[in-house]
Amino acid sequence: MDDLQYALTDGDFGQKWTLLTWPTKIEKLCEKIEKSLAVDNERYQKEMEAEQALFVNTLESVDATVTTFNNYTDMGQVELVSYEARECADKLRKAEAATRLFNSREALFGVPPTDYSRLKRIQEAFEPFNYLWVAADEWKKRYKGWMEDSWNNLVPDEVEKLVMGWWKGLFKYGREFSKRDLMTQATYCEDIRAQVGEFKPYVPLIAALRQPGMRDRHWDEISKQINLDVHPTDAFSLQQGIQMGLLNHLPILEEVADLASKEFGIENQLTKMESDWKSLDLQILEYKVTGTYIMKIEEATLQQLDDHIVLTQAMSFSPFKKPFEDKIAKWEQLLLLVSEVVEEWLMVQRQWMYLEPIFSSPDIQTQLPIESKRFQTVNNIWRKALAQAHTTPQILTMCSSKKLLEQFRESNRLLDLVQKGLADYLETKRLAFSRFFFLSNDELLQILSQAKNPLAVQPHLHKCFEAIDSLDFKKDLEITAMNSAEGEKIPFSASMSPIGNVENWLSQVEQRMKESVHHQIKLAVTAYRNTVRTQWVQEWPGQVVLAGSSVYWTMGVEGAIRQANLQEFFDTVQVVQLEGLTDLVRAPLSKLARLTLGALIVIDVHARDVVQALINEKVKAPTDFEWVSQLRYYWENEGIWVKMVQASIVYGYEYLGNTPRLVITPLTDRCYMTLMGALHLNLGGAPAGPAGTGKTETTKDLAKVWCSNKTYQPFHSFRSPIRFITLIHACYIKALAKQCVVFNCSDGLDYLAMGKFFKGLASSGAWACFDEFNRIDLEVLSVIAQQILTIQLAIQQKVKRFIFEDTEISLDPSCSVYITMNPGCV
Repeated sequence: MDDLQYALTDGDFGQKWTLLTWPTKIEKLCEKIEKSLAVDNERYQKEMEAEQALFVNTLESVDATVTTFNNYTDMGQVELVSYEARECADKLRKAEAATRLFNSREALFGVPPTDYSRLKRIQEAFEPFNYLWVAADEWKKRYKGWMEDSWNNLVPDEVEKLVMGWWKGLFKYGREFSKRDLMTQATYCEDIRAQVGEFKPYVPLIAALRQPGMRDRHWDEISKQINLDVHPTDAFSLQQGIQMGLLNHLPILEEVADLASKEFGIENQLTKMESDWKSLDLQILEYKVTGTYIMKIEEATLQQLDDHIVLTQAMSFSPFKKPFEDKIAKWEQLLLLVSEVVEEWLMVQRQWMYLEPIFSSPDIQTQLPIESKRFQTVNNIWRKALAQAHTTPQILTMCSSKKLLEQFRESNRLLDLVQKGLADYLETKRLAFSRFFFLSNDELLQILSQAKNPLAVQPHLHKCFEAIDSLDFKKDLEITAMNSAEGEKIPFSASMSPIGNVENWLSQVEQRMKESVHHQIKLAVTAYRNTVRTQWVQEWPGQVVLAGSSVYWTMGVEGAIRQANLQEFFDTVQVVQLEGLTDLVRAPLSKLARLTLGALIVIDVHARDVVQALINEKVKAPTDFEWVSQLRYYWENEGIWVKMVQASIVYGYEYLGNTPRLVITPLTDRCYMTLMGALHLNLGGAPAGPAGTGKTETTKDLAKVWCSNKTYQPFHSFRSPIRFITLIHACYIKALAKQCVVFNCSDGLDYLAMGKFFKGLASSGAWACFDEFNRIDLEVLSVIAQQILTIQLAIQQKVKRFIFEDTEISLDPSCSVYITMNPGCV
């Protein structure tokens, strides 16, 4: 700021100087803190040293206490000595924790850790004494309780764990006492171990009779087999069982106990499954603004249902199922019923959610009265069922109704009929207006559901006519013109009214579109003679300008060839016209005029190059190959004909809007020639080349020359190694003004979807370009090949109608199929 000599305000100036003093303040504060930390460190270290000094005294005391245990030899004082042993063990645990704390503090202070190995030696010396006296006290108390207390207090696992632990531990520490020459303590270990050994045979008896799965039927079986009444009560004890001689019948008891264990496992599984389902509810959610609900069930719940069905079926095959046979059968039937109900419910819901918005439309209800009535029947069932589910969402309660299952089955049957009727209805609409074949069912239904309101159909027009963004309606709904997305307007040659079904008046729109484009071209061709070209190109729509200019260019070149003055035509006409356009494009222009000029200059530049090539090749006659191999436009029989070599194809008059054109190169011309030759033979084309090299776009561009555009390709095969191949497809469509529908293929494509597409293709006369055709499965490709062959044979036979996929459809012979593939792919 000082270097820039910036004038600071008083407040900023004060802050600046305050900040300049902060480094010094921070340094002083750090020094103060460091001194305080040094003082605290010294104080804490002294405190720790004092605590360590006291701890040494504690160790001395504990060591002396441990030494006194050598003198305890009277087992009559077991309770007192075991108490002291527990107290001493607690002191040793606290001492061990203290040593860890001291060593951690020493690490923080950076001093060497103190050696507390003495504590470990004390612990090792005390361990045998601690185990002996604590085990002796525990055995004395436990033995009395196990033998005399209620049978119900016995826990088999706990008894077995303690008995086996003492059996091993007393042996281990008895040997340790012998090594230390403490024979009295060693003898005590052997005596107590002998008592434990005498008790060991009772452990299996306890495990057998205290099996948690033991029921009255098992006690009855035991009593029957050993001829004793064995039905333990709360007052029954182990001592009484031993006195009854139950140990002599241990194999029988273990066999019955094992059976009880297996049955108990089944019983527990059934109980757990019932408990799991009691807490599960369906999720009943409000659905949009329909006034009803939909059901949602978690994937985990469905998985649990499948798992429990499998588990229940496995139980039904178990050899231990007999006590629960009826319960298992009923539970299995219940789960299967729930599974069926849920499955049917989800099927109904899936179809109902799809059909509900469709049949909410009054237009659809009017046009499909039978299907509407069927759907309404299902709708009533659905609303009642979901209202009940909203009240009682518990799964087992809601989904265990056989009546509900039958209702859902009937609903699915009716919905299948509705779907079939809807599909047949859509098929009739598509057959009436073939461009509907290129729309999905949902898109077509959006149009049909608003059929009574032509203005509501307008947003969907671009789905049927790629270049038409909107139509001009008068107040009486009379249609007078069409508009492109670029804002270009083409007045209809004759106005029309959207009368009748939507497919009928859309067919009329298609007819008016082609008539209007033809009419505009006719007027433009006539006006060309009497208007300056730079003015003429601004007065007509872009597509009309390109077509009309191409007609006059063809006428001019052929005339120059016949009169042998191509060079003069090149100098005085071709170059002058191109220079006029370049001067015009530098001037202020409207958006539409600039788009038109951009496309026209691309065509004129190519036209100039063609004329120069003709001059270089010294072309003498209009029949020379160098000339007939070019794409030429002729006004014949009140229409445009596009010719190339032996091919002669009528212009399509599909409205394309005001869109740019691709640059035309010699490779483009070769591709044009191949594709036009294929069309002449009623075949298609298969441009091949790496991804993104221009195969599709070139074919589309030729179609615009011939006239129509969407996105698809022929089977007269050729290959191209470079980017221009795909672009040639797009150029090809633009050149012929054809509707072209491009379809991106995938391995999920089936022959049914392709069949529907081919119906639209053959009926409308459109072109189709299948991008990445090699992605389709080989099994499907074989069917597609047969479908294409059926269309090609019909074209060759020049029939008006033919049978395709069991449906009779009309045939427009100008249709064609194109495919693009990447090199090296099947």
